[in-house]
Amino acid sequence: MRALLEELRSLEELLRLGGGASKIAKQHAQGKLTARERVALLLDAGSFSFETGLLVAHDRYEGQAPGAGVVCVVGLVEGRPCVIVANDATVKAGAWWPETIAKILRAQEIAMRQRIPIVYLVDSAGVNLPLQDAIFPGQYGAARIFHYCSKMRRELKVPQLAAVMGMCIAGGAYLPALSDLIIMVEGTSFMGLGGPNLVKGATGETSGAEELGGAAMHTKVSGVAHQMARNDEECIGMLRARLREIGLRREIGEVTQGLNLYDTLPDDHRQPYDTNAVLSALLDTESIEEHQPEYGPEMICARARLGGRPIGVVANRRGFLKTASGPRIGGIIYTESARKAAYFVDVCERHRLPLLYLQDVSGFMVGKAAEESGIIRAGAEMVEAMSCATVPKIALTLNHSSGAGYYAMAGQGFDPDFALAWPTARIGVMEGDSAVQAIHSAKPGPEMAGQIAQTRADYERWLDARYAAARGHVDAIIDPAKTRETLAFLFEVCAR
Repeated sequence: MRALLEELRSLEELLRLGGGASKIAKQHAQGKLTARERVALLLDAGSFSFETGLLVAHDRYEGQAPGAGVVCVVGLVEGRPCVIVANDATVKAGAWWPETIAKILRAQEIAMRQRIPIVYLVDSAGVNLPLQDAIFPGQYGAARIFHYCSKMRRELKVPQLAAVMGMCIAGGAYLPALSDLIIMVEGTSFMGLGGPNLVKGATGETSGAEELGGAAMHTKVSGVAHQMARNDEECIGMLRARLREIGLRREIGEVTQGLNLYDTLPDDHRQPYDTNAVLSALLDTESIEEHQPEYGPEMICARARLGGRPIGVVANRRGFLKTASGPRIGGIIYTESARKAAYFVDVCERHRLPLLYLQDVSGFMVGKAAEESGIIRAGAEMVEAMSCATVPKIALTLNHSSGAGYYAMAGQGFDPDFALAWPTARIGVMEGDSAVQAIHSAKPGPEMAGQIAQTRADYERWLDARYAAARGHVDAIIDPAKTRETLAFLFEVCAR
């Protein structure tokens, strides 16, 4: 765990530099703060915040798209949770990559589901034109961003505030235009459907950037923008002032971590460990009340408190277990445990208890006895109860998350409010050895050694938590030592 965390921290530190020191210096020379400096200034000083999608696209485009050129954070502004989306102009002038669209949509979905304000800090040159085919068209292309903006304005009444703090070109201008407040920065911001060069080519008209789409023009002539700030700092102050007026403020208390979790999971992911020790570290002391502990014990269903908040917990117990019906393998979902979980989730839904899923699941049990017991129907009941529960759901992958067990334990396809992972997480349809058996068992022979080795290598890469994070399959990989604090903050965000 410590080795994985060290690798993760080094990667995150590099990604937070965006386009690098020279690009940051260039941004400062233009009189502008960087995206991360703007976000830090907007957030309440010293408060907890949660960044989504930091690792997205880090292993693509030869490393030229750190963070996909956008910073997305859930944090406190004037004491209330907000979502912040900030274009990173140090990364290809803040241009949109295909993954940029996915990150912005994910941030908007969080704001829509939790009904919390969203702030756009715009500084983008628009679509990355060589990759337009994966950005511009399609159901989940760039247009989806503006669809969500419209839904938030007309249907959901989610506050949207926009600050144009640099370039805002072409269709990207609809992002602030669909917001409740538009602030522009004097001398450094530009907003227009076309820049001076495009306008010259399209119409023959010659104009400078400031007269075409500068802050003064849009606040005094077009009326598109509502306020003009003298610099980035004043712009952020205006945003904070507006957010101070919106909604009710509730203080979020500090939550300290329990027991040391670094040594809880074994070095070998296949070995068992004490799941109850994990629960004791994450949940309030002596608050855990397990539901039917002797029945289907490979599945833990429990009422508990986290930072004083009542929640329901569904977790996989690892190791070999003795039951009245015979021995069980922890981490596998049997018919009884699936039905137990379905019933428990239904009760949590009726009692309005938010749900925490702790995933370390290898899948559902297979074989003649399992099929005769009706495991397909029981699994469907578990999936249906989880899928239709309207209470907040947070999924945290500790170790394995394989097969249909990944789905039943609030996998990302079922829209948990937040999907998290520890560095030890391994998300995939099956482990590498199982894949080798499934793919190569019918054609053994020495000539297959290379293909078998390649299959194992592929699965090790696909199962790595950083691979999942790079593709947005989890919102973030979190430090086990900060798990309790992170969960408490996110459940408070969901409670709004």
